[in-house]
Amino acid sequence: MKDKKRTATSLQQMKEKNEKISMLTCYDYTTATLIEASDVDAILVGDSLGMTMLGYEDTLPVTMEDMIHHTAAVSRGLDKTFLVADLPFMSYHLSDEQAVENAGRLIKEGHAQAVKLEGGARFASRIRAITDAQIPVVAHIGLTPQSINAFGGFKVQGKNEARAIELLEDAKKVEEAGAIMVTLECVPEKLATLISQELTIPTIGIGAGNGCDGQVLVYQDMLGMFGGIAPKFAKHFANVGETMKEAFTTYAREVKSCAFPVTGEHTFKIADDVMEAVERHNTEQKKIKKIS
Repeated sequence: MKDKKRTATSLQQMKEKNEKISMLTCYDYTTATLIEASDVDAILVGDSLGMTMLGYEDTLPVTMEDMIHHTAAVSRGLDKTFLVADLPFMSYHLSDEQAVENAGRLIKEGHAQAVKLEGGARFASRIRAITDAQIPVVAHIGLTPQSINAFGGFKVQGKNEARAIELLEDAKKVEEAGAIMVTLECVPEKLATLISQELTIPTIGIGAGNGCDGQVLVYQDMLGMFGGIAPKFAKHFANVGETMKEAFTTYAREVKSCAFPVTGEHTFKIADDVMEAVERHNTEQKKIKKIS
């Protein structure tokens, strides 16, 4: 179990020692306390909350207010786990100044330790500006969900020569700009391994193979909490979704059959004389109301 506060420095030291970094998404206080009690090193409050918590089809509608609200809730459940929060779509795209302002809000109001933004070399100035404001930045390249309309869907990135070279150069550029880590999403394993070897900062893979310095998963995916087809890269470490559905069904059945709550076990007592006095009062009030 973790015994020291995780920081950007300690995560960097993990890469240097060839220790893998574990990260999960999280969006609420209760789940944060459970992750905090585990060996997981870092939490990402991802804009994936748009789909997992708010029911959107993608991440694009997520606002700064959404991100601050959920990040602050998660932060209240943490002591040792490193906390990263996503800058949502169009919260850093317009200018370096906009990027710094919104990154600052995630740190000041959301109590994150670092912010994450999508995009490679073309957002290097944003990374540099945020870093200059003393805010750690995690970059995100490969499949960047905020660019889903440009990509034409959720597709593996870097499969052809030109795109593979572009991703390698993107990774180098975000490191030069000051990023403390870089997320590689849906990148071919061999390419992700090369990128991880070339960078001095940690790489966090999601669908990018074991050559990365760490891994991140959406916690609902790894717990089997979504129906339908899970992403190829998401292993079910437990079938919590089925357990929850069974519990909900059993609860509904016991309520309808009066098997729950059980008198004495789930209820509270009142003295007989007190109850008799209440009943007398109620009877008298009914008589008064009937007369009036």
